[in-house]
Amino acid sequence: MPSQELKSWQRPELLLLLMAFAVPISFAAWQALLNNFAIEQAAFTGREIGILQSLREIPGFLAFGVVFLLLIFREQILAILALLLLGLGTALTGFFPSVIGLYLTTILMSIGFHYYETIQTSLTQQWIPKGQAAETFGRIIAVGSFAAIVTFGLIWLGTTLLGLDYRWLYLVFGGLTITIALLAWLVFPAFPQQTTQHKHMVLRKRYWLYYALTFMSGARRQIFMVFAGFLMVEQFGYSVDEIALLFLLNASLNVFFARKIGRLISRIGERNALLIEYSGLLLVFCGYALVESGSFAAALYVLDHLFFGLAISQKTYFQKIAAPEDIASTAGVSFTINHIAAVVIPVIFGLIWLQSHALVFYLGAAMALISLLLSTFIPRTPEPGKETRWVKNTTSS
Repeated sequence: MPSQELKSWQRPELLLLLMAFAVPISFAAWQALLNNFAIEQAAFTGREIGILQSLREIPGFLAFGVVFLLLIFREQILAILALLLLGLGTALTGFFPSVIGLYLTTILMSIGFHYYETIQTSLTQQWIPKGQAAETFGRIIAVGSFAAIVTFGLIWLGTTLLGLDYRWLYLVFGGLTITIALLAWLVFPAFPQQTTQHKHMVLRKRYWLYYALTFMSGARRQIFMVFAGFLMVEQFGYSVDEIALLFLLNASLNVFFARKIGRLISRIGERNALLIEYSGLLLVFCGYALVESGSFAAALYVLDHLFFGLAISQKTYFQKIAAPEDIASTAGVSFTINHIAAVVIPVIFGLIWLQSHALVFYLGAAMALISLLLSTFIPRTPEPGKETRWVKNTTSS
């Protein structure tokens, strides 16, 4: 479609926001229903949930494959294909209420989710100017959270008022993601890329701190994604509608705070934002280990989720230090690095969980401490050649 024929709303930013809206409709539904579905329908214990979450992270571990898919597809088309897989995997989940069935549909859903997240990060860093990136990432989080609010609200209505079973819930939400993906393909033009991206893997010595932060972020995320939610159901007996309401509260706070967090990061810088995040997480994880009240555990869960917004800092830090042609390749490589720990931790920590759930969270606190120390290496004004507080003029490495 020639540029002069484009309508005012046919802009890259709006396409990013539309796709961001589509993702939580499937993934938030899958996540909100998972623990209850797994325990009630497939008789999961900590061991099976750990294996499932490790399987879910394998596509993230293989996210570097995006680089090779760029030889066949443009990034924009690849993002839409990933959304279709996410929706399909979610829609099929309720039809296979068994251990193996849940493992297989999870892998399909996860391929779409992780490949989309990889491409979304790359496209945002390419399409959005550096000065606007943090706020744009905040908008993306806010829009996704609004979609999650709608999803969690519908789950609550579907379970409490309509009595829908898991099969229908998964089918409806997966189908909605598929519909939005097709809409994004049909109504938006192919947007040009300002810089030709590398179509091979790129690992640069000068990005070492970004890689380290990304690795630790993947480890931290598993404590929240896998074990904090499982704590609510197994230890405190939260029902599916109570979990949905808890997720609804998290999403509501994101809608209100995400864009503000983006602005805060722009004002105080990536280093300070990450120091705040990991100092808070150190306390939150210790709280999980000691908590004996379901209400207090829920408060920790909400606070834990709120800290995720500050993780935007890692993306904007990389955008500031990166060569433009490295962005797509590094997005895939960094997702792989992020998921090295994610593939291993759910299984190992799932076994630890059987002996002591407190130890799982104390180990999470240790991870937060390591991340806190790494964050002190970020300079106040990162840029190519000034990737850490001490190293300069390394742009060719």
